[in-house]
Amino acid sequence: MNPELLAQLQAAQTVLEPQFKALRGATSALAQAARLAGGDTLDALAMQKALVKLQQAGAGVEEPALHDAVAAFAAATQQALDDLAFDFARELKAAFERRGQTVEGRPPTLVVDALVLNIDMGARKAQWLYGKEPLTRPLPLSIDALLKAYDTQRKIIVERQLDTPSFVGELLQAWQQLLDERTERSGRRPAGGRINIVETYSKLVLNRQSARFWNAPSRSTFRDYERPLFVRDLVLAQAAPTATVNGQRHRLRLGGATKSQADSAMRSIWLPNGPLDGDYYADITFEVEG
Repeated sequence: MNPELLAQLQAAQTVLEPQFKALRGATSALAQAARLAGGDTLDALAMQKALVKLQQAGAGVEEPALHDAVAAFAAATQQALDDLAFDFARELKAAFERRGQTVEGRPPTLVVDALVLNIDMGARKAQWLYGKEPLTRPLPLSIDALLKAYDTQRKIIVERQLDTPSFVGELLQAWQQLLDERTERSGRRPAGGRINIVETYSKLVLNRQSARFWNAPSRSTFRDYERPLFVRDLVLAQAAPTATVNGQRHRLRLGGATKSQADSAMRSIWLPNGPLDGDYYADITFEVEG
């Protein structure tokens, strides 16, 4: 027995074995991708699954030809998914048009009135949003299911009626309470009277709870006020963002968000001024007029 020779051979085997496994995995993934690419039609969903395996296998192999092949297959997969999305979008658009409604945008984002539909062909799901607020869970790509969900959310969001003075008055009350709490806690008034908009929303929700909830807090006694409704109410209130209290007229002001604030749903809210246009806001203040 030659211990030194054995150790050298085993060391080489240890080095080569991971490379062999990586090459075997890459070869298998390439063969699967090649079978799909050679079909009469491109199966976008099967290609997407194969692409994930190919990318994972290719990550462990330093071979330019393999990386080029992965990039080419990824591009073909994306094109196949886009084609599938366009086919589905065309069918959905036709269904809305038969009802006299117009669909705008292009996959994966479609717009109907003030609502936005994001299509994820890879997951075979689509989701309705108002601005950046999800209105539904991701739904199966069923024309009937998406039409039904749209009709429900249109009644809730688009057709929502708002008593603007009452809403702005509630917002003023929540803002003033937080302002007082912050001043009492720190000994000084927040700069410019600015209070975080999400914190104000949370305070407004608590203010809306009934005595029944405070006596026995539970899901059954909690009065929900979902965030998309708050966003919609803020948008509607912009037409007349004032409230009169004790003879004084107060005007709501919204403060824009910084990039770091906009990156957090807990620090900012995106208000749409169109289906796909809008701005992030981080704080609110009230100014006394007159």
